[in-house]
Amino acid sequence: MKNMNVLITGTSSGFGQALVEALLRSGSTVIATMRNIDGVNREKAVRLKDRLKSLPGKLYLIELDVCDDNSVKNAVQSALLVAGSIEVVINNAGINPGVDAFCETLSMAQFTEIFDVNVFGVQRVIQAILPSMKSQGSGLIINISSLMGRVIIPFAASYTATKFAVEGLSESYRYELSSSGIDVCIVEPGGFDTEIWHKSAYNQPQCQEREAAYPALAISKKNALWDEVRGAVNSDKPDPQFLADEVIRLINTKVGTRPLRTVVDPLMGGKECVEMNAQSETVQKSFLENLGLGCLAKVH
Repeated sequence: MKNMNVLITGTSSGFGQALVEALLRSGSTVIATMRNIDGVNREKAVRLKDRLKSLPGKLYLIELDVCDDNSVKNAVQSALLVAGSIEVVINNAGINPGVDAFCETLSMAQFTEIFDVNVFGVQRVIQAILPSMKSQGSGLIINISSLMGRVIIPFAASYTATKFAVEGLSESYRYELSSSGIDVCIVEPGGFDTEIWHKSAYNQPQCQEREAAYPALAISKKNALWDEVRGAVNSDKPDPQFLADEVIRLINTKVGTRPLRTVVDPLMGGKECVEMNAQSETVQKSFLENLGLGCLAKVH
């Protein structure tokens, strides 16, 4: 693999840490970012740096809060200063309040926060890095979505809505940047054994009286579904390394030939999502051709 300068958001745990390690092993320069790097995440940052210090790549840890405009701008400027250029950005930061909840029971504060992190955070980072990528005439943006950005698993509406939004945002950027030498790709993971599953208290609805108004059968179905999902993840423990390997494969793929969407689901296979993607690609291509924009849908 050619050594790359890669900026990754959300590296305090899970996919983020797996991506950092895999890219450092390949010899790349990695700008690992997380929020509260001198506060609540200080120990995680120190452990990450100590654990990976023997790897051949070069690691920089930089503060970045995807919910803060100035934090994003400052982090990107700092990354460009220390690395000289950024060839790859991986938008990985995300939260999932509202999994295992009726949509109605979530507060507007919860909805606002999840969209701010999962969607607006992606937009902030892309806006911050694009001037540099356009100036160098190349770049790769990889947005970590989810199977739940393509198929609906009930009782997770807030998370699903944000991932559907990331899919639309990413595909739009894909078309808009198609003549700029900049690729935009989406990675759609299924269930993995990451820290996000162990924050169940954070996922609880704030409007408990609204949940109590649902029939007992509906509540039972909701609980059974997500107990089964969590049980499968905790039992099989799919390794985040699967996702890291696919991301590296995308990075190594020739510019202009990278697929728009990549499904990574060792737990269930992702068959439905793969089928959805194939059908969507056919319909979208036809639609763009009817608009006289068929060239935007081509892998070139």
